Amino acid sequence: MGCCYGLMRHGSHLSFRNASRYSTKRRGCNEPLKKDKPKWKSDNQMTEGQLRKIWDTLKAAAVAVECNDHELAQAIVDRASITLPHGSLMECYDELGNRYQLPAYCLAPPVNLISESKDHACVSTKVHLSTGKDLRLSASMADSIRQLKKLQLQEDIDAACQRWFFSGKQLTDKMRLQDTKIRKDFVIQVVISQPIILK
Repeated sequence: MGCCYGLMRHGSHLSFRNASRYSTKRRGCNEPLKKDKPKWKSDNQMTEGQLRKIWDTLKAAAVAVECNDHELAQAIVDRASITLPHGSLMECYDELGNRYQLPAYCLAPPVNLISESKDHACVSTKVHLSTGKDLRLSASMADSIRQLKKLQLQEDIDAACQRWFFSGKQLTDKMRLQDTKIRKDFVIQVVISQPIILK
């Protein structure tokens, strides 16, 4: 994760002395985790057992929501007498009236989440040979075209005699399958050239 810092302002002027002190302190370094716990005060007094019960209940409800089991999450909060004034675990109250807030990032992924690398994902696609034969190819998205040419050895076709095309472009040996944007059931054209036999 990255680090961000800003400049502090005094009135309408930048305080470069304070800003540089702040930025040098935070730039590229990490403060050690403090041993003392954050201090806070509940609206009403409670025992440690009551607090643990609420924490465990909220955690269990959050896990149920993450698994899309909303009925279970509802049953958990109902059993613990937790009220949700807005229908969300982001703000809830226990039976004593104490307020608890859960950050959104603890309850759901961000809406702009990108998928992880699909290096190990597999794809099954059709390979059409210029000889008229069609083959079904199952391979990892991380496989190179050179590796895929070797997979065709069951057809007794030398890899040097194969030229692979997809979407009108020739695929080079160093390209990986994921670089080609090939999806399931797309067709790869393979032109087979006959080797020149010298006599």
